[in-house]
Amino acid sequence: MEQTPLEPAASAAAALARGDLVGLPTETVYGLGADATQPEAVAKIYAAKGRPHFNPLISHVASLEAAEALGVFSPLARKMAHAFWPGPLSLVVPRQRDCAVCDLACAGLDTLALRVPSHPLMQEVLRAFGKPVAAPSANISGRPSPTTADHVRAEFGDKLALVLDGGPSAVGLESAVVAVSGDQATLLRLGGLTREALEAVVGPLLTADASAKAAPASPGMILRHYAPQAPVRLNATSAQPGEVMIGFGSGYEGAAFNLSPTGELTEAAANLFAMLRAADALSPAAIVIAPVPKTGLGEAIADRLARAADRSC
Repeated sequence: MEQTPLEPAASAAAALARGDLVGLPTETVYGLGADATQPEAVAKIYAAKGRPHFNPLISHVASLEAAEALGVFSPLARKMAHAFWPGPLSLVVPRQRDCAVCDLACAGLDTLALRVPSHPLMQEVLRAFGKPVAAPSANISGRPSPTTADHVRAEFGDKLALVLDGGPSAVGLESAVVAVSGDQATLLRLGGLTREALEAVVGPLLTADASAKAAPASPGMILRHYAPQAPVRLNATSAQPGEVMIGFGSGYEGAAFNLSPTGELTEAAANLFAMLRAADALSPAAIVIAPVPKTGLGEAIADRLARAADRSC
């Protein structure tokens, strides 16, 4: 009797259960997913990405209830979860004594990063799998993050068991990461939620020293990150011969790309990594990027661009 093909979410769950890597859509960027409870599967993520083992991974779960089985949530952490989950926020909290997420995914720390994504196909996968899924951005470490299934396929070819196509990422930036210890919340990484939105719920956030590279407490704290092969020059108003221009707003009609011709930061965030990839594919002498206001999501965009431009480490 011929077997009925599995639905996409069931196929992904079966691959995860085998210890395979899967390309998964989320509202932020596409993730490189593996069973967060299997050290061997998590090791495949590090190997595929070329990612330093001291950089912890975010574990994705379907609900706050599932997250609380893994981490210790203070009233403040629970307040943030209720406000922003499902959505582009990762919370770093202490691990439960019997936390199922393996040590390797947590980089040996006594905390773990958790997120409840809102993408409906990712939610289907998480419910079908029933265990936490470690899923950093599906790119070679240090490269621009993928915002389409085609980006993931181009990055990894046939190294993944499958890639689920959930359409272009709606947010286009990784999640914001906040560590919560008791009644203190520390912003570890800017992302798809603005500082203003977070502080409207929890008040002023503490700020971590992102230059401390010895043992990052969160994904995204490596200084040189999100970088294309070509050099990146920021706050440019024009391109030199051989360079590729990425504009923002009006006045860049001659640019090869424009993050948002109308100057919308949400549109710019969604386009950022795809345009960095497209510009880099042209093998330019440099990628030059127009000024982007450092307000709202512009703060996170500027953070990503500064990391992409830094060639000191």
